[in-house]
Amino acid sequence: MAGVNRKISAASARSHTRKQRKSSSFHLSFGLITKISAVLFIGFLAWAYQAIQPPPPSICGSPNGPPVTSSRIKLRDGRHLSYKENGVPKDKAKSKIIFIHGFDSCRHDVLPVSSELYEKLGIYLVSFDRPGYGESDADPNRSAKSTALDIQELADKLDLGSKFYVIGFSMGGQVVWSCLKYIPHRLAGATLISPVVNYWWPSFPANLSKEAYSKQLVQDQWTLRVVHYCPWLTYWWNTQKWFPSCSVADHDIRNLPPLDRELFGKFKDRENYKAQITQQGKFYNIHQDLIVGFGSWEFDPMDLENPFPNNEGSVHLWQGDLDRLSPVSLQRYIAEKLPWIRYHELPDAGHMFYIADGMADVIVKALLLGEKQ
Repeated sequence: MAGVNRKISAASARSHTRKQRKSSSFHLSFGLITKISAVLFIGFLAWAYQAIQPPPPSICGSPNGPPVTSSRIKLRDGRHLSYKENGVPKDKAKSKIIFIHGFDSCRHDVLPVSSELYEKLGIYLVSFDRPGYGESDADPNRSAKSTALDIQELADKLDLGSKFYVIGFSMGGQVVWSCLKYIPHRLAGATLISPVVNYWWPSFPANLSKEAYSKQLVQDQWTLRVVHYCPWLTYWWNTQKWFPSCSVADHDIRNLPPLDRELFGKFKDRENYKAQITQQGKFYNIHQDLIVGFGSWEFDPMDLENPFPNNEGSVHLWQGDLDRLSPVSLQRYIAEKLPWIRYHELPDAGHMFYIADGMADVIVKALLLGEKQ
Protein backbone atom coordinates (compact mmCIF):
# COMPACT_ATOMS: atom_id res chain seq x y z
CA MET A 1 0.00 0.00 0.00
CA ALA A 2 2.86 2.30 0.87
CA GLY A 3 4.40 1.52 -2.52
CA VAL A 4 1.19 2.38 -4.27
CA ASN A 5 1.00 5.66 -2.38
CA ARG A 6 4.56 6.48 -3.35
CA LYS A 7 3.74 5.81 -7.02
CA ILE A 8 0.69 8.03 -6.80
CA SER A 9 2.71 10.75 -5.10
CA ALA A 10 5.43 10.53 -7.77
CA ALA A 11 2.87 10.66 -10.57
CA SER A 12 1.18 13.61 -8.90
CA ALA A 13 4.52 15.37 -8.58
CA ARG A 14 5.34 14.77 -12.24
CA SER A 15 1.89 16.08 -13.23
CA HIS A 16 2.35 19.17 -11.07
CA THR A 17 5.77 19.76 -12.59
CA ARG A 18 4.32 19.49 -16.10
CA LYS A 19 1.59 21.99 -15.14
CA GLN A 20 4.20 24.35 -13.74
CA ARG A 21 6.21 24.07 -16.95
CA LYS A 22 3.13 24.71 -19.07
CA SER A 23 2.14 27.66 -16.88
CA SER A 24 5.64 29.05 -17.03
CA SER A 25 5.73 28.54 -20.79
CA PHE A 26 2.34 30.25 -21.11
CA HIS A 27 3.50 33.22 -19.05
CA LEU A 28 6.71 33.46 -21.07
CA SER A 29 4.76 33.32 -24.35
CA PHE A 30 2.19 35.87 -23.18
CA GLY A 31 4.93 38.17 -21.94
CA LEU A 32 6.80 37.85 -25.21
CA ILE A 33 3.66 38.51 -27.25
CA THR A 34 2.91 41.54 -25.09
CA LYS A 35 6.40 42.92 -25.62
CA ILE A 36 6.29 42.28 -29.37
CA SER A 37 2.85 43.89 -29.58
CA ALA A 38 4.09 46.92 -27.68
CA VAL A 39 7.10 47.24 -29.97
CA LEU A 40 4.91 46.88 -33.06
CA PHE A 41 2.44 49.44 -31.72
CA ILE A 42 5.21 51.93 -30.99
CA GLY A 43 6.63 51.24 -34.42
CA PHE A 44 3.22 51.85 -35.98
CA LEU A 45 2.84 55.13 -34.11
CA ALA A 46 6.29 56.20 -35.26
CA TRP A 47 5.43 55.26 -38.85
CA ALA A 48 2.06 57.02 -38.64
CA TYR A 49 3.65 60.17 -37.22
CA GLN A 50 6.27 60.11 -39.94
CA ALA A 51 3.62 59.55 -42.63
CA ILE A 52 1.61 62.63 -41.67
CA GLN A 53 4.64 64.92 -41.38
CA PRO A 54 5.55 66.75 -44.59
CA PRO A 55 9.26 67.01 -45.35
CA PRO A 56 10.79 70.48 -44.87
CA PRO A 57 10.52 72.79 -47.87
CA SER A 58 13.30 72.92 -50.43
CA ILE A 59 14.21 76.59 -49.97
CA CYS A 60 15.06 78.53 -53.09
CA GLY A 61 18.61 79.87 -53.02
CA SER A 62 19.76 77.45 -50.30
CA PRO A 63 22.78 75.17 -50.99
CA ASN A 64 20.60 72.20 -51.95
CA GLY A 65 17.52 74.11 -53.04
CA PRO A 66 16.25 75.40 -56.38
CA PRO A 67 17.98 78.47 -57.81
CA VAL A 68 16.54 81.97 -57.60
CA THR A 69 15.89 83.27 -61.11
CA SER A 70 13.27 85.95 -60.48
CA SER A 71 12.96 89.34 -58.84
CA ARG A 72 12.02 89.04 -55.16
CA ILE A 73 11.20 91.27 -52.22
CA LYS A 74 11.89 90.52 -48.55
CA LEU A 75 8.78 90.52 -46.37
CA ARG A 76 8.21 91.60 -42.77
CA ASP A 77 8.97 88.14 -41.37
CA GLY A 78 12.07 87.50 -43.47
CA ARG A 79 10.36 85.50 -46.21
CA HIS A 80 10.92 86.31 -49.85
CA LEU A 81 8.14 86.92 -52.37
CA SER A 82 8.89 86.35 -56.04
CA TYR A 83 7.21 88.51 -58.66
CA LYS A 84 7.01 89.22 -62.39
CA GLU A 85 6.24 92.59 -64.01
CA ASN A 86 3.98 92.88 -67.07
CA GLY A 87 2.59 95.68 -69.20
CA VAL A 88 3.94 99.23 -69.40
CA PRO A 89 6.75 100.49 -67.15
CA LYS A 90 5.58 101.22 -63.64
CA ASP A 91 6.56 104.91 -63.73
CA LYS A 92 4.43 105.45 -66.83
CA ALA A 93 1.39 103.46 -65.69
CA LYS A 94 -2.05 104.96 -65.17
CA SER A 95 -3.39 101.82 -63.47
CA LYS A 96 -1.49 99.32 -61.33
CA ILE A 97 -2.85 95.81 -60.89
CA ILE A 98 -1.72 92.89 -58.75
CA PHE A 99 -2.76 89.54 -60.21
CA ILE A 100 -3.19 86.54 -57.89
CA HIS A 101 -2.74 83.14 -59.54
CA GLY A 102 -4.79 80.04 -58.85
CA PHE A 103 -4.22 76.52 -57.53
CA ASP A 104 -1.12 74.65 -58.76
CA SER A 105 0.10 77.72 -60.67
CA CYS A 106 2.70 80.47 -60.37
CA ARG A 107 3.64 84.02 -61.39
CA HIS A 108 3.99 82.97 -65.03
CA ASP A 109 0.30 81.98 -65.15
CA VAL A 110 -0.73 85.59 -65.53
CA LEU A 111 -3.94 87.11 -66.87
CA PRO A 112 -3.43 87.15 -70.68
CA VAL A 113 -4.09 90.83 -71.28
CA SER A 114 -3.28 91.97 -74.83
CA SER A 115 -0.27 94.22 -75.43
CA GLU A 116 -2.65 96.64 -77.16
CA LEU A 117 -4.76 97.07 -74.01
CA TYR A 118 -1.66 97.40 -71.83
CA GLU A 119 -0.53 100.32 -73.98
CA LYS A 120 -3.95 101.87 -74.56
CA LEU A 121 -4.91 102.04 -70.87
CA GLY A 122 -1.39 102.38 -69.47
CA ILE A 123 -1.56 99.22 -67.36
CA TYR A 124 1.23 97.92 -65.17
CA LEU A 125 0.40 94.41 -63.93
CA VAL A 126 2.51 92.47 -61.44
CA SER A 127 1.96 88.78 -60.79
CA PHE A 128 3.62 86.97 -57.88
CA ASP A 129 4.20 83.48 -56.56
CA ARG A 130 1.92 82.93 -53.60
CA PRO A 131 3.76 81.53 -50.54
CA GLY A 132 5.40 78.17 -51.20
CA TYR A 133 4.81 78.36 -54.94
CA GLY A 134 7.56 78.95 -57.49
CA GLU A 135 10.32 80.97 -55.87
CA SER A 136 8.36 82.53 -52.98
CA ASP A 137 9.33 81.17 -49.58
CA ALA A 138 6.83 78.95 -47.82
CA ASP A 139 4.82 80.41 -44.95
CA PRO A 140 4.22 77.81 -42.21
CA ASN A 141 1.69 80.17 -40.64
CA ARG A 142 -0.21 80.91 -43.84
CA SER A 143 -3.80 82.01 -43.33
CA ALA A 144 -6.49 83.90 -45.21
CA LYS A 145 -5.25 87.11 -43.61
CA SER A 146 -1.51 86.60 -44.12
CA THR A 147 -1.68 86.48 -47.91
CA ALA A 148 -3.64 89.75 -48.01
CA LEU A 149 -0.90 91.34 -45.90
CA ASP A 150 1.73 89.90 -48.26
CA ILE A 151 -0.05 91.63 -51.14
CA GLN A 152 -0.11 94.94 -49.27
CA GLU A 153 3.60 94.65 -48.54
CA LEU A 154 4.36 93.76 -52.15
CA ALA A 155 2.56 96.93 -53.22
CA ASP A 156 4.54 99.00 -50.73
CA LYS A 157 7.91 97.51 -51.67
CA LEU A 158 7.19 98.12 -55.37
CA ASP A 159 5.91 101.66 -54.73
CA LEU A 160 2.50 101.06 -56.29
CA GLY A 161 1.00 103.96 -54.35
CA SER A 162 -1.77 104.21 -51.81
CA LYS A 163 -4.30 102.45 -54.06
CA PHE A 164 -4.02 99.55 -56.48
CA TYR A 165 -6.29 96.98 -58.16
CA VAL A 166 -6.38 93.26 -57.42
CA ILE A 167 -7.54 90.50 -59.75
CA GLY A 168 -7.56 86.87 -58.66
CA PHE A 169 -8.41 83.64 -60.43
CA SER A 170 -9.83 80.50 -58.79
CA MET A 171 -7.95 80.02 -55.49
CA GLY A 172 -6.43 83.44 -56.16
CA GLY A 173 -9.98 84.76 -56.51
CA GLN A 174 -10.70 83.43 -53.05
CA VAL A 175 -7.72 85.48 -51.80
CA VAL A 176 -9.45 88.60 -53.09
CA TRP A 177 -12.12 88.10 -50.41
CA SER A 178 -9.33 88.43 -47.84
CA CYS A 179 -8.12 91.63 -49.50
CA LEU A 180 -11.65 93.04 -49.27
CA LYS A 181 -11.69 92.13 -45.58
CA TYR A 182 -8.21 93.10 -44.41
CA ILE A 183 -6.90 95.79 -46.80
CA PRO A 184 -10.00 97.44 -48.37
CA HIS A 185 -8.46 100.87 -47.78
CA ARG A 186 -5.66 100.01 -50.22
CA LEU A 187 -7.90 98.90 -53.08
CA ALA A 188 -8.90 100.94 -56.12
CA GLY A 189 -11.04 98.03 -57.32
CA ALA A 190 -11.16 94.24 -57.29
CA THR A 191 -12.11 91.36 -59.57
CA LEU A 192 -12.78 87.74 -58.66
CA ILE A 193 -12.62 85.25 -61.56
CA SER A 194 -14.17 81.83 -60.88
CA PRO A 195 -13.32 82.24 -57.18
CA VAL A 196 -13.17 79.06 -55.13
CA VAL A 197 -15.91 78.87 -52.50
CA ASN A 198 -15.64 77.34 -49.06
CA TYR A 199 -18.63 75.05 -48.46
CA TRP A 200 -18.36 75.77 -44.72
CA TRP A 201 -18.86 79.53 -44.89
CA PRO A 202 -21.61 80.09 -42.29
CA SER A 203 -23.96 82.19 -44.41
CA PHE A 204 -24.58 79.47 -46.98
CA PRO A 205 -27.93 77.73 -46.41
CA ALA A 206 -27.16 74.14 -45.43
CA ASN A 207 -29.26 72.65 -48.20
CA LEU A 208 -27.61 74.82 -50.87
CA SER A 209 -24.01 74.10 -49.87
CA LYS A 210 -24.81 70.41 -49.37
CA GLU A 211 -26.30 70.14 -52.85
CA ALA A 212 -23.30 71.88 -54.44
CA TYR A 213 -20.88 69.76 -52.42
CA SER A 214 -22.59 66.53 -53.48
CA LYS A 215 -21.93 67.37 -57.14
CA GLN A 216 -18.17 67.22 -56.64
CA LEU A 217 -16.29 64.03 -57.44
CA VAL A 218 -16.47 61.57 -54.53
CA GLN A 219 -12.69 61.66 -54.11
CA ASP A 220 -12.82 65.44 -53.81
CA GLN A 221 -15.62 65.27 -51.27
CA TRP A 222 -13.44 63.02 -49.11
CA THR A 223 -10.40 65.24 -49.64
CA LEU A 224 -12.28 68.31 -48.48
CA ARG A 225 -13.66 66.46 -45.45
CA VAL A 226 -10.13 65.51 -44.41
CA VAL A 227 -8.86 69.03 -45.03
CA HIS A 228 -11.67 70.70 -43.08
CA TYR A 229 -12.04 68.34 -40.13
CA CYS A 230 -8.54 66.82 -39.87
CA PRO A 231 -6.13 69.29 -41.50
CA TRP A 232 -3.17 67.54 -39.86
CA LEU A 233 -3.90 64.55 -42.14
CA THR A 234 -3.82 66.62 -45.36
CA TYR A 235 -0.27 65.69 -46.36
CA TRP A 236 -0.84 61.98 -45.71
CA TRP A 237 -4.19 61.91 -47.51
CA ASN A 238 -2.75 63.52 -50.61
CA THR A 239 0.34 61.27 -50.74
CA GLN A 240 -1.09 57.87 -49.76
CA LYS A 241 -1.82 55.36 -52.54
CA TRP A 242 -4.83 53.50 -51.10
CA PHE A 243 -7.55 56.01 -52.00
CA PRO A 244 -7.79 58.66 -54.74
CA SER A 245 -7.16 62.17 -53.40
CA CYS A 246 -7.64 65.68 -54.85
CA SER A 247 -8.54 65.38 -58.52
CA VAL A 248 -7.30 68.88 -59.41
CA ALA A 249 -3.91 68.23 -57.82
CA ASP A 250 -3.75 64.98 -59.81
CA HIS A 251 -4.63 66.88 -63.02
CA ASP A 252 -7.78 64.82 -63.44
CA ILE A 253 -9.97 66.59 -66.00
CA ARG A 254 -13.17 64.58 -65.46
CA ASN A 255 -14.75 67.48 -63.56
CA LEU A 256 -14.08 69.99 -66.33
CA PRO A 257 -16.59 70.75 -69.12
CA PRO A 258 -15.51 70.23 -72.77
CA LEU A 259 -14.88 73.95 -73.34
CA ASP A 260 -12.32 74.03 -70.52
CA ARG A 261 -10.51 71.05 -72.01
CA GLU A 262 -10.28 72.82 -75.34
CA LEU A 263 -8.72 75.86 -73.68
CA PHE A 264 -5.90 73.76 -72.22
CA GLY A 265 -4.17 74.06 -75.59
CA LYS A 266 -3.31 77.64 -74.61
CA PHE A 267 -1.07 76.33 -71.83
CA LYS A 268 1.58 74.92 -74.17
CA ASP A 269 4.19 77.38 -72.86
CA ARG A 270 3.58 76.06 -69.34
CA GLU A 271 5.93 73.15 -70.02
CA ASN A 272 8.82 75.62 -69.77
CA TYR A 273 8.16 76.41 -66.11
CA LYS A 274 5.81 73.70 -64.84
CA ALA A 275 8.55 72.10 -62.74
CA GLN A 276 9.03 75.37 -60.82
CA ILE A 277 5.46 75.50 -59.53
CA THR A 278 5.77 72.91 -56.75
CA GLN A 279 9.57 72.63 -56.59
CA GLN A 280 9.61 73.44 -52.86
CA GLY A 281 7.38 70.50 -51.97
CA LYS A 282 3.65 70.12 -52.57
CA PHE A 283 2.64 70.55 -48.95
CA TYR A 284 3.79 74.17 -48.89
CA ASN A 285 1.70 75.22 -51.87
CA ILE A 286 -1.20 73.04 -53.03
CA HIS A 287 -1.80 71.26 -49.71
CA GLN A 288 -1.72 74.53 -47.78
CA ASP A 289 -4.07 76.01 -50.37
CA LEU A 290 -6.57 73.30 -49.47
CA ILE A 291 -6.11 73.77 -45.72
CA VAL A 292 -6.55 77.55 -45.87
CA GLY A 293 -9.20 77.58 -48.58
CA PHE A 294 -11.50 75.00 -46.98
CA GLY A 295 -10.66 75.48 -43.32
CA SER A 296 -12.53 77.48 -40.69
CA TRP A 297 -12.28 81.14 -41.66
CA GLU A 298 -12.08 84.05 -39.27
CA PHE A 299 -14.72 85.88 -41.29
CA ASP A 300 -17.59 85.18 -43.63
CA PRO A 301 -17.29 86.95 -47.02
CA MET A 302 -21.04 87.45 -47.07
CA ASP A 303 -20.72 89.72 -44.03
CA LEU A 304 -18.43 92.15 -45.85
CA GLU A 305 -19.47 95.75 -46.38
CA ASN A 306 -19.13 97.66 -49.62
CA PRO A 307 -15.55 99.02 -49.73
CA PHE A 308 -16.63 101.67 -52.25
CA PRO A 309 -19.80 103.25 -50.82
CA ASN A 310 -19.29 106.39 -52.93
CA ASN A 311 -18.67 104.44 -56.15
CA GLU A 312 -15.01 105.43 -56.14
CA GLY A 313 -14.23 101.87 -57.19
CA SER A 314 -15.99 98.60 -57.98
CA VAL A 315 -15.88 94.87 -57.24
CA HIS A 316 -16.60 92.34 -59.99
CA LEU A 317 -17.28 88.61 -59.83
CA TRP A 318 -17.03 86.60 -63.05
CA GLN A 319 -18.51 83.12 -63.20
CA GLY A 320 -19.20 80.48 -65.84
CA ASP A 321 -22.55 78.74 -65.49
CA LEU A 322 -20.98 75.32 -66.31
CA ASP A 323 -18.19 75.64 -63.75
CA ARG A 324 -18.01 72.42 -61.74
CA LEU A 325 -15.10 73.46 -59.52
CA SER A 326 -16.67 76.69 -58.25
CA PRO A 327 -20.43 75.94 -58.29
CA VAL A 328 -22.53 78.64 -59.91
CA SER A 329 -25.37 78.15 -57.41
CA LEU A 330 -23.15 79.35 -54.56
CA GLN A 331 -21.79 82.30 -56.56
CA ARG A 332 -25.34 83.41 -57.33
CA TYR A 333 -26.17 83.29 -53.64
CA ILE A 334 -23.11 85.40 -52.81
CA ALA A 335 -24.11 87.94 -55.46
CA GLU A 336 -27.61 88.15 -53.94
CA LYS A 337 -26.22 88.68 -50.45
CA LEU A 338 -23.76 91.34 -51.64
CA PRO A 339 -25.69 93.51 -54.13
CA TRP A 340 -22.76 95.94 -54.42
CA ILE A 341 -20.85 93.27 -56.34
CA ARG A 342 -21.16 93.49 -60.11
CA TYR A 343 -21.92 89.91 -61.02
CA HIS A 344 -21.12 88.63 -64.52
CA GLU A 345 -22.37 85.13 -65.33
CA LEU A 346 -21.26 83.70 -68.65
CA PRO A 347 -23.50 81.11 -70.35
CA ASP A 348 -21.92 77.85 -71.49
CA ALA A 349 -18.62 78.77 -69.79
CA GLY A 350 -16.60 76.65 -67.40
CA HIS A 351 -13.81 77.39 -64.92
CA MET A 352 -11.11 78.46 -67.39
CA PHE A 353 -13.06 80.93 -69.55
CA TYR A 354 -10.74 83.82 -68.67
CA ILE A 355 -8.02 82.53 -71.03
CA ALA A 356 -10.34 82.45 -74.06
CA ASP A 357 -9.32 84.89 -76.78
CA GLY A 358 -10.09 88.47 -75.78
CA MET A 359 -11.74 87.56 -72.46
CA ALA A 360 -8.98 88.98 -70.27
CA ASP A 361 -9.32 92.37 -72.01
CA VAL A 362 -13.06 92.35 -71.38
CA ILE A 363 -12.51 91.61 -67.68
CA VAL A 364 -9.88 94.32 -67.24
CA LYS A 365 -11.90 96.98 -69.09
CA ALA A 366 -14.90 96.25 -66.89
CA LEU A 367 -12.74 96.85 -63.82
CA LEU A 368 -10.88 99.94 -65.00
CA LEU A 369 -13.49 101.63 -67.15
CA GLY A 370 -16.70 100.33 -65.59
CA GLU A 371 -17.88 98.99 -68.92
CA LYS A 372 -21.00 96.88 -68.56
CA GLN A 373 -20.84 93.38 -69.99
